[in-house]
Amino acid sequence: MTKRDYLTSDELERLLAASKKTRNPERDYALLLLMFRHALRVSEVCGLKISDMKLEAAELFVKRAKGSASGSHPFFNGESQAIRAWLAERSKMNVPQEVDTLFVSEQRRPLNRASVWHMIKAVAREAGLSNVHPHTLRHSTGYNLVNRGTDLRLIQSFMGHKSINSTIRYTAVDTKRYAKLF
Repeated sequence: MTKRDYLTSDELERLLAASKKTRNPERDYALLLLMFRHALRVSEVCGLKISDMKLEAAELFVKRAKGSASGSHPFFNGESQAIRAWLAERSKMNVPQEVDTLFVSEQRRPLNRASVWHMIKAVAREAGLSNVHPHTLRHSTGYNLVNRGTDLRLIQSFMGHKSINSTIRYTAVDTKRYAKLF
């Protein structure tokens, strides 16, 4: 088997299920769900502010890193509930008011890149997966969207790529899609 840098739908489901068994299940599930659904880089998810969430409008403002295009994304199935569940837990932590990041550590400080890396490795191990890192989730978004037949220009815009060349890498399709050609 060749090494992949993305998760299949089944693997992603296993990862999300495993995130519900951690010490911080609401936070970890919401974080992984948002990373995958919105193709967030680890720095982008760590930088999310509570004010970036518009729960009533069911949207999230994604401030992209690396000079990529930022913008609003709609919430998808289950995201509002996951965020609300995490915010309920977060409110019990008495996080200092000046800490406005959505995701915080048990020490009530903004979650950092190293903590997210560590959490993802632990959750992946629990799910029986190896070679999973934060950027794996971003790649998984691209491959998933391509394999669902989503237009490349739409994927480019959604992921915030400046150049279509960054999006083209996801066109290595699942061979099962070939069965639908004729």
